[in-house]
Amino acid sequence: MIYHPIAPLYDNNSKILILGSFPSVKSREQNFFYGHPQNRFWKVVSSVYGCPVPNTIPEKREFLLSNNIALWDVIASCEITGSSDSSIKNVTPNDLSVILKSADIKQIFTNGKTAGKYYDKYIRKSIGKDTVCLPSTSPANASWTVEKLITAWNIIRCYNI
Repeated sequence: MIYHPIAPLYDNNSKILILGSFPSVKSREQNFFYGHPQNRFWKVVSSVYGCPVPNTIPEKREFLLSNNIALWDVIASCEITGSSDSSIKNVTPNDLSVILKSADIKQIFTNGKTAGKYYDKYIRKSIGKDTVCLPSTSPANASWTVEKLITAWNIIRCYNI
């Protein structure tokens, strides 16, 4: 069993919540979200907001909070082989109430179908909020170019007012 090592990132001004499935090996090593250099999350989201790509963890934190974005993952613990979402089993979900009680979240988004699947299975009913499932920024989702991802992810700006 592997436990999620990264605390949720949010503040009282957060308006949208983006949920991944579970942190990759690289993210767990860095103790921050989307740490694998080939994951396109930072490139896509910064482009949506017309900002330079943040490189350091402090820059990433500042970018998210200044754009009212909360970030966490659906899964608190699971069995997983490496970073493979398809190997996930024995899931325990994260308790999103810590974020939802503090911030006025207008919309929850999931980064990819796996995050959406586990959200629907373990969380949606208890909090009564649907999500918008966005295409995964993972390099494993190779059929989606960065340009196509940016177009799809542009919806997050609509809720971030």
